[in-house]
Amino acid sequence: MGNRLRSSFGTSETAPAAGQGTRIPVVVDAPDPISRAGAASELRRHPVIELVEDGRPGPDTVALLINDHLDEGLLTRMRKLVRSDGSRAVLVVGAIRENELLDVVECGVGAIVWRHEATAHRMVRAVVAASRGDGDLPGDLLGRLINQVGTLHRTSAGHPGGPSSGLTAREADVLRLVSEGLDTGEIAGKLSYSERTVKNVLHGITTRLHLRNRAHAVAYALREGYI
Repeated sequence: MGNRLRSSFGTSETAPAAGQGTRIPVVVDAPDPISRAGAASELRRHPVIELVEDGRPGPDTVALLINDHLDEGLLTRMRKLVRSDGSRAVLVVGAIRENELLDVVECGVGAIVWRHEATAHRMVRAVVAASRGDGDLPGDLLGRLINQVGTLHRTSAGHPGGPSSGLTAREADVLRLVSEGLDTGEIAGKLSYSERTVKNVLHGITTRLHLRNRAHAVAYALREGYI
């Protein structure tokens, strides 16, 4: 991947506007009222965001979870939001330990923002990415994820007979380009596919392998040695 590695899985550097008449419902989850009110105030100003004031997440809702650090309670809430409620999740966090990183991705969280970088623009960009099923990770965190998955792959390589992801060559090509930060249109151009084909390939991978989003699919491909 070399120098082509970027900090987001298929998102641009600016927060794109939603389609005309389309707004993204967002629930803010924070441990204290000041953080919750501050994030809500910043997001409310953006025309693409529709705050869900009663705090009830559901399908097509993006949950913005803010905390200084991860704990089991936060991981449990993220799993419920994504797996039971059908929501997307954006994590705004102060720090993530190495042993927590894959747990977060496998919960279904594809967008992470460092708390000290959580400007309104940065949070909106992550919310838009999450609503589309894309990923958006800080560059340093993406590097850590790749290193950690690489370590897991090297460890599992010493145990033959383990399960294989069964990715086709086309699926591996698509995920390789996703890992390099290309969006759907750029991937289609690189591989001479239509954008619909790229979306279908990604949907097929995540559905067949029970993966949560593009970031989880890339992590899986890395762990299986396809990237």
